[in-house]
Amino acid sequence: MKKRVFENPLIKDKVTVLKTTSETNGQYVLVEVELQPGGGNDMHYHTTFNEEFTAVEGILGIDVGKKQLRLLPGNQAIAPVNQLHRFYNPGHEVIRFHVKIVPPKDNFLKGLSIGYGLASDGLTSKKGIPKKFAHLALLLDLTDTRLPGMLSLLNPLIKSTARRARKKGIDKLLIERYW
Repeated sequence: MKKRVFENPLIKDKVTVLKTTSETNGQYVLVEVELQPGGGNDMHYHTTFNEEFTAVEGILGIDVGKKQLRLLPGNQAIAPVNQLHRFYNPGHEVIRFHVKIVPPKDNFLKGLSIGYGLASDGLTSKKGIPKKFAHLALLLDLTDTRLPGMLSLLNPLIKSTARRARKKGIDKLLIERYW
């Protein structure tokens, strides 16, 4: 890992890696997210790890399943494996929160690094989505991110596109450039 702080100049959020898998003896990965007002992500789920969210500064919005939560500093919420969730900043001030990945997935950090690198290089949309479908597929695969609802129909296509991109060595190029 070349650096521990990733910034997206388009959506103006920042992720800082606080603890890697090796630094926690294989127990978890811990990142801190700084999120601008109105920032956040769409509903999604992961099949191999839980995400534990802890508000640090400001009010963190978390939707887990059908629950809509507002976490104050020190409050926590868990998005278990296969549970639809999203996080967002519902307020008017920058917020900070921690995300703990259990069990740890180093590929998750690789995906973050690549996604933020592509955004910095102007290779994403204004919302930070990679312009090349192969890059998007690799990012979703690396971060074990699955799409819900009608978009779930794309999940098999995303998996096969990620597989083809790996055969072409695209993953190695992205990891070499951004990791």
